[in-house]
Amino acid sequence: MAQEIMQVSPLPPFMMNALQEENYIVHDHTHIKDPGALSKVTALVGTGAAMVDKKLLAMLPNVKLIAICGVGYDGVDVAAAKEKGIMVTHTPGVLTDDVADLALGLMLSIGRRIPQADRFVRNGDWVSDTFPLTRKVTGARLGIVGMGRIGRAIAKRAAGFDMRISYTGREAKADVPYTFYKTVTALAAEVDYLVVAVPGGDKTKNLISAAVLQALGAKGYLINIARGSVVDQPALVQALKEKNLAGAALDVFWDEPVVDPELRRMHNVVLTPHMASSTEETRRAMAALTMDNLRAFYEKKALPTPVPECQG
Repeated sequence: MAQEIMQVSPLPPFMMNALQEENYIVHDHTHIKDPGALSKVTALVGTGAAMVDKKLLAMLPNVKLIAICGVGYDGVDVAAAKEKGIMVTHTPGVLTDDVADLALGLMLSIGRRIPQADRFVRNGDWVSDTFPLTRKVTGARLGIVGMGRIGRAIAKRAAGFDMRISYTGREAKADVPYTFYKTVTALAAEVDYLVVAVPGGDKTKNLISAAVLQALGAKGYLINIARGSVVDQPALVQALKEKNLAGAALDVFWDEPVVDPELRRMHNVVLTPHMASSTEETRRAMAALTMDNLRAFYEKKALPTPVPECQG
């Protein structure tokens, strides 16, 4: 008997094909055609952009799994899901390399002003002007906010640039050789580049505050490949406008895909469209792991990658 599931955000075509090949009946929560679908659906599937709140869960009495195709799941009310006996899974590990790669790419892009230099050449400005000097990356001081899988991968890559690496997190890690700071503000005061690599959600909302940006200072750069909610975006815009920050490179934003017009107008900012894990190879690996979680759920086997709150 075919299992009935509901997609709670757009899914890549190859994942939709995989679902159909395994004979899942997929309902779209934005336009449900079957009036009885709400009671038939037993699992929800979505990307890290999915929003699953108490109201939605109340409409789906038989759902017992929320399978997120992404490492971030801050749009899912995990506490409400657990109250209803619903398991939540995600896809950690498979996107670590891509996210770390983009973090380094953004660091180079903002420090060496690569996108700005590209426009300088394309606009013909080189004919009559000289491009301004940029900031060195090799040997610079790097601070990483969060020393999980992605933070460690960023540090590994940064070591190849002979960067002086330090970090902050909930606690010091005994198995890493980098300098630990107890607070983000203390870390920001000691680095040239500050990379944000923590999960989103209420616990990290506006973690990168006005005080942190002030500590980072007029010669510091912020790179965010985590979640837009982790950075106080109005405070960031203000710091950039007032030149209290050298620049920022951002892959994530508060209200994406809508991006603050002021950020889009600034010349000391590099912007990318939440593309950290957006490679063909990684997105297919993420989809495959999501399918593994779905398959294990319906076969009543141990779920490969439950979120931390659902482990144990």
